[in-house]
Amino acid sequence: MWHQLLEQIQTGDIKALARTISFVENEQQGYQELLGQLPGNDHTKIIGVTGPPGAGKSTLVDGLVGELVKKNLKVAVLCVDPSSPFNMGAVLGDRIRMSQWYTNTNVYIRSLASRGSMGGLHPKIIEITELVKAACYDYIVLETVGVGQSEIDIAGLSDVTVVVVVPESGDEIQTMKAGLMEIADVFVVNKSDRPDADTFVKNLRLMLAPTFSSHKNEVPIIKTVASEGHGIKELWDIIEAQESIDTISEKKLWLLTDKVYLLIQQERMKNLDKHIIKTEIASRMSKGENLNLYQIMHRFK
Repeated sequence: MWHQLLEQIQTGDIKALARTISFVENEQQGYQELLGQLPGNDHTKIIGVTGPPGAGKSTLVDGLVGELVKKNLKVAVLCVDPSSPFNMGAVLGDRIRMSQWYTNTNVYIRSLASRGSMGGLHPKIIEITELVKAACYDYIVLETVGVGQSEIDIAGLSDVTVVVVVPESGDEIQTMKAGLMEIADVFVVNKSDRPDADTFVKNLRLMLAPTFSSHKNEVPIIKTVASEGHGIKELWDIIEAQESIDTISEKKLWLLTDKVYLLIQQERMKNLDKHIIKTEIASRMSKGENLNLYQIMHRFK
């Protein structure tokens, strides 16, 4: 089965790509063999879009897709939505997103549930991005759940990481400083038609100053009003410029190392079922035992 799926996605079959993603998500028999046969791909670039909730990430991504379509480039958008901690299904997966692109043959959109992943991503996001690469897209845009500092996982997947904030994000930025400040390749101050936007940008530059030592170049900051399309073209120009910086660097090597580390981690934990752990906890609680989480952990080592 997987041989046929691989052949189909390499010819640009969208339906086959959708089936293959589900095939890997659900870990159906043969999925590892399929992943092992995926061709290498240095052509497809990945743009990560992250930031706090309400910053306008989806609207910004919609605008970026428009820029790519104008250039007749093929783009896949992977939207990672929050998921219920009880059934791991997407909470917002059924909402209509970027509906104008659904019938465009150069655009593929897939909504994924984070399934409790603390990094704001999907547990199989590495595998899914590699599948999409095999379908020969020019760009993959990852839009992640806005969960704050733990969202830095996106840096390990993206060639360019765009962090989106709004003028009212001052307190949130202080909280995120140790994480997002260091992984951003571009900062977007969206909804910049709001009061105090210029003051916010000035303060953001001051807050970013200590991180410049970890970047070869100063991190660009651009103002946008994504809902009106303002600043999108300028943002795209910056993203293109960032793509050519540090193609091979110590940071890139560590990010690739983290990818492989995560894949090994997932493989070693694949037989660990949350439902079994839940049953164990329920059993102990029903007996009136005082829970010791470390004892439960060792039970499943």
